[in-house]
Amino acid sequence: MQIWAGLGNPGALYAMHRHNAGFMAVDAIAEVHDFGPVKKAFQGWTQEGRIGGEKILLLKPATFMNESGRSIGEAMRFYKLEPGDVTAFHDELDLDPFRVKVKTGGGTAGHNGLRSMDAHIGPDFRRVRIGIGHPGHKDRVHGYVLGNYTKAEIEDLSDMLGAIAAEAAWLAQGNDARFMSDVALRLKSSD
Repeated sequence: MQIWAGLGNPGALYAMHRHNAGFMAVDAIAEVHDFGPVKKAFQGWTQEGRIGGEKILLLKPATFMNESGRSIGEAMRFYKLEPGDVTAFHDELDLDPFRVKVKTGGGTAGHNGLRSMDAHIGPDFRRVRIGIGHPGHKDRVHGYVLGNYTKAEIEDLSDMLGAIAAEAAWLAQGNDARFMSDVALRLKSSD
């Protein structure tokens, strides 16, 4: 069993925010891989399914971004899993828009969702970093992150989410390098 947690804020107001890229990614995975119905559990919404022969619990915490770790930690303890069994999908300022990188462990780079996860489960979980780019000045970060994707970005966003979902079996099997290279290839071919 693996937990794949999308980080974001619940509610229609936040649905298209760059900060909700993690929610969007797990929704795309659930749709492409025909996951089961949405259930309320662990202070969030869950869906179960299989990818690449692995059982996956998709989790979208309803605790708001800053308390994501509470929900994820509860699910992890319930299933008696280790931090290494958890993957967080989250927005990343330090990556160009629509680039996708994977790493395990590391710092939080000021991301409140990652900071909460760190506090509740420790730093040794895998992160799927979804690039949103940087607005150029630190004073503009808050409004940019909590702003909607623009109409001009929607096609690229859709292509990226589709690529993440299509290549998810590599993640499930622990082949992060192949996942990243195949996502990049799909995105390059859609340019």
